[in-house]
Amino acid sequence: MIKIDLYDSYYNRSDGKYYIKKKEKNLKPLKESKNKRDKVDNPLYKMSIKNNHKHPIKVSIVMPTYNKYYQTSLSLYGLSKQTFPQAEYEVILVDDASSDNTPNIFKEADVPFKFKYIRMKQNKGRSSVRNIGINHAEGNLLIFLDGEMLAPPAFIENHYKHHVHESNLVVTGAMHYEGVYTFIMPDYNEDQVAHLKELVSRDPEYRRLYENYEQTQQHSNVPCPLVTKEDINTNRFQRLSFPNRYFLNSGLKHFGERLEGFTLPYIAFLSGNVSVRKANLKKSGLFDETFVGYGAEDWELGYRLYKNGVQFVLDPSTVAYHQEHGISKRKVKEQWGNHDRFVKKHPNIDVLILSLEWKELPFMHMHQTLVEYKELKKRFPDEYNELTHAFRVMLFRIIEYLNNGQPVTKLYELPPGSEERIKIHQQLETLRPRGFDYLASSFEQIYYL
Repeated sequence: MIKIDLYDSYYNRSDGKYYIKKKEKNLKPLKESKNKRDKVDNPLYKMSIKNNHKHPIKVSIVMPTYNKYYQTSLSLYGLSKQTFPQAEYEVILVDDASSDNTPNIFKEADVPFKFKYIRMKQNKGRSSVRNIGINHAEGNLLIFLDGEMLAPPAFIENHYKHHVHESNLVVTGAMHYEGVYTFIMPDYNEDQVAHLKELVSRDPEYRRLYENYEQTQQHSNVPCPLVTKEDINTNRFQRLSFPNRYFLNSGLKHFGERLEGFTLPYIAFLSGNVSVRKANLKKSGLFDETFVGYGAEDWELGYRLYKNGVQFVLDPSTVAYHQEHGISKRKVKEQWGNHDRFVKKHPNIDVLILSLEWKELPFMHMHQTLVEYKELKKRFPDEYNELTHAFRVMLFRIIEYLNNGQPVTKLYELPPGSEERIKIHQQLETLRPRGFDYLASSFEQIYYL
């Protein structure tokens, strides 16, 4: 494999070659502490520290990464260009035993902030590595940022400003998702290739690079760079970016920046880009390490924060750009497995209701269903027991069946003419006349599968 050193070289578009670049002049570095260790060897990991100064850290960025060498290198460059004081933030990169060139990043990275590189000795999963990062964080404010996220210059500052005067917040930029193609990755699927072709067609230079790739490297296993550090400095990379407002378009935009009245605010805790005070994590607990693989581990922690009264804030100024990469086919199976753990750990209706996402119902529909469910239980505490019981069982079984690879059908079978079946049908018939339209709709969509 050809090594691409994004810190000590630059890419010349005209001839498609890399050249050694002289290091830029940096500000005078902070005095390094002689009292702090620059290396830590633990049975689970090794940690190396660069710029190990004495200045108090206000913000700790915890970045897990696994086999994302190319993207993570650019992400660190973006974090080196922040408007926030360089001496007051640190980046903790936790490498979950990558098998690519990620271990070289610590030597290559010429960064102005305190940089802790933690190399796991064995792959432990997202929850475990984030918890290790938390345990080594010096800042009172933690920002969780995935290793492939490209942060604009005011990213840290815009997160931090929310937490200065309020101590009980979760701030997320993930709902205002922006994707960007910084490399041509050999494992892109057909949809990603088609999307990238559409984006490069808007820029002559990016189009030329892509056409050159098709002619000379199409069958190569080495990622081809599109975006350079200079493109990040000038924001030119944004020409290869695109918005994805899935959560906002699914209903969250109706509740405003603070999700006032929204019954499922914890879904805003998306650990690819979210900030929270360390004190709130100590109160609610860290990531649950029984969640291994992709999905739900952040929502589960977000749910505990929500139950402890944390206020959730959506801020588009805290957005970061997700550098697109190939999508593992294992993700879907891992996602349902972790969602199964989630509902078993918290078998409450405000968690079970997320099962309706499988039916591609928008979050606004789930919210309204939950509002009506709670109102039904309040107004008619003894009148709809059979229907509400069946609803909860079906919601649980959707995730259980998906996790087991079973067809999601016949979620609540009852013998024809049975007393329970008759009662459920009678109760269902009265929901809409009493104004419970969303609940009736949600029930019918899974009862008649």
